Amino acid sequence: MTHLLVAQLRFTRSEFVRAYEGVSAEDAGQHFGPMNSLSWIVGHLAWHEQLYWIERSQGKVLIPDLHQYGFGAPPSTPPLDAMWQAWYTVTLAADAYLDTLTPELLQGTWTAPNAPTGENIGTRLLRMIYHYWYHLGESQAIRQLINNDDLPSFIGNISAYPYQPE
Repeated sequence: MTHLLVAQLRFTRSEFVRAYEGVSAEDAGQHFGPMNSLSWIVGHLAWHEQLYWIERSQGKVLIPDLHQYGFGAPPSTPPLDAMWQAWYTVTLAADAYLDTLTPELLQGTWTAPNAPTGENIGTRLLRMIYHYWYHLGESQAIRQLINNDDLPSFIGNISAYPYQPE
């Protein structure tokens, strides 16, 4: 059975995708002050998913170029379609690992080479979920500045991801 936190990450991802419905490539490349571009945000979250669920957990890197969108990387405006392709590739591969997580594994730390110690895997999973919501809010603020109409309302279909006791 899928762990509740993994199910919540999947719900969060679905809300992230929904937040981008109707975003054009042109809109995704706009910058407002120090805010990220919409396309960069997609690449950034693909980078974070790869870092945690593929690189640190398994010692692999699927898309080396994603480091360009990592923490502290300079602002850029990558093509939106390329970022979505990377995001879908990484999240699909990450799901194979996420499906193995149990309450016991969530209390442990990674053992792959160069994997940091400290926070356990469960805390990293929480960090990922909250990171998505931070950038999801940022994306909606950017869309408001662009004057996109018909923004989605949140929270969406959470009943598809109901609470399940451990």
